[in-house]
Amino acid sequence: MAPLPFDSGLSAAGGPPWPRGSALLTNSLLNKGTAFTERERDALGLRGLLPPRVFTLEEQVSRVLGNLRRKESPLEKYIFLTTLQNRNETLFYRLMQDYAEEMIPLIYTPTVGQACLEYGAIFRRPRGLFISIRERGRIAEVLRHWPVTDVRMIVVTDGERILGLGDLGALGMGIPVGKLALYTACAGLHPAYGLPITLDVGTDNASLRADPSYLGLPHARVRGTAYDDFINEFVAAVREVFPRALLQWEDFGNTNAFRLLQENRPRLCSFNDDIQGTAAVAVAGLLAALRETAGNLADQRLLFLGAGEAGTGIADLYVAAACSEGMPEAAARARCWFVDSEGLVVRNRPGRPLAHHKLPYAHDHAPLRTLAEAVEAITPTVLIGVSGQPSTFTPAILRRMAELNPRPVVFALSNPTSQAECTAEAAYVETQGRVLFASGSPFPPVTLGGRTYTPGQGNNVYIFPGVGFGALACGAREITDAMFLAAARRLAALVTSEDLALGRIYPALTRIREVSLELAIAVVAEARKDGLSTIALPADPRAELTARRFEAVYREYV
Repeated sequence: MAPLPFDSGLSAAGGPPWPRGSALLTNSLLNKGTAFTERERDALGLRGLLPPRVFTLEEQVSRVLGNLRRKESPLEKYIFLTTLQNRNETLFYRLMQDYAEEMIPLIYTPTVGQACLEYGAIFRRPRGLFISIRERGRIAEVLRHWPVTDVRMIVVTDGERILGLGDLGALGMGIPVGKLALYTACAGLHPAYGLPITLDVGTDNASLRADPSYLGLPHARVRGTAYDDFINEFVAAVREVFPRALLQWEDFGNTNAFRLLQENRPRLCSFNDDIQGTAAVAVAGLLAALRETAGNLADQRLLFLGAGEAGTGIADLYVAAACSEGMPEAAARARCWFVDSEGLVVRNRPGRPLAHHKLPYAHDHAPLRTLAEAVEAITPTVLIGVSGQPSTFTPAILRRMAELNPRPVVFALSNPTSQAECTAEAAYVETQGRVLFASGSPFPPVTLGGRTYTPGQGNNVYIFPGVGFGALACGAREITDAMFLAAARRLAALVTSEDLALGRIYPALTRIREVSLELAIAVVAEARKDGLSTIALPADPRAELTARRFEAVYREYV
């Protein structure tokens, strides 16, 4: 096992003298299971505690892969993998790295959505910290209960908006756990550095509150001043207990997500993946698609279904990208249109006042009620779904997009698969294969007219591991929107002509470690340019960052 990525010397899992006997076998970061050698078994008091045959890591991977593939449902596979992670993290991450295309959809989207829904039923062993509103005044004490004292990456949620599934309260813990697994598998962050946290302030999901097996606080969400004071204490406690940690806000509701990000960016190195990560992966997909359409950013008309944190985050980054190419900001914003639950977002729309984050994209136009009407009026070149409303990109809308554009761009980004605005098959069939399509969750290849199309997965896994790893590696004081734009441009550049020929506007997941490294290098360069880097790295940091990555190989104990 490699040393920790940002320090030399011993791993946070511990060094000599190693735990012995059963204590070693129950330490998931140190356990090798049947791969402990004869010498190690004698030296570490393991003789008799393991079956006699010694296996290699490769042999163990083959065995667990066979066992995994015999499971009948994705949820059963998820449970198997999380149990493996709790027993032997090196073996777990080796499996993740060697079979990324198969494992990532199981450990994260789309399977993690079902896992969160079932989290109370499948709960086996706590992983991470549950900090409830009852711990007000003691949050720093609770953080110190975590066994690793030098946490560098925290993923935190309050469970209010889990994927497209809504308020799942404490059951949302599957999201931080899954995201941190991807940090290690995709970017090489040492697993000892990660801390998943769920902040439990209650839930407005009445069915959960009535469920006797629900794991969280069975009362309505605490809001207002009490909520803000709780969050402020949490941020202060993180700064006190884990001063070198980067914090990733995850799946907070729209009423809190934007303001928590803006209020805390100056206080704590942090970002919101739903706003900034989703934006970067979508803009990267658009930049790659423009290589096929021979278009440019200034000529696009973007129509969003969904005006929450993901949609406006994408629009904001599109505006930044267009402005960097010489387009005035007002003109760039005028290219972005939104449809929310009440229709087209326009100025002076009757009904409720527009939320603050929608105001920059409220243009002068007559109110329209439906997405179909908006498509007719706006004639978009790009249609982006971030609504969590399944099947809203109807066959008629998809056909109309194909009538308006020789190569329509359609992104159905809502997760999990059950919430996608349309399927890949519908997108290709209704546009006669001319669509440039991406989805948030994976869809199988589609064969049409003798050609097979491989849809791209516009998933944040392409962005956040590399961005976070790069920011940690250079000690970035802040994670800026410019870093996410640099990551988006680098991701788009990594899409090959072979990818585009398959209909894919993102690299294959088999390349995810390469992709994350390249994005980390881009983030380091941007941090240096803006004077935000605090750790000296070589002028060309590629070899340094490669050497700092966690590799899923066993250490030698004797």
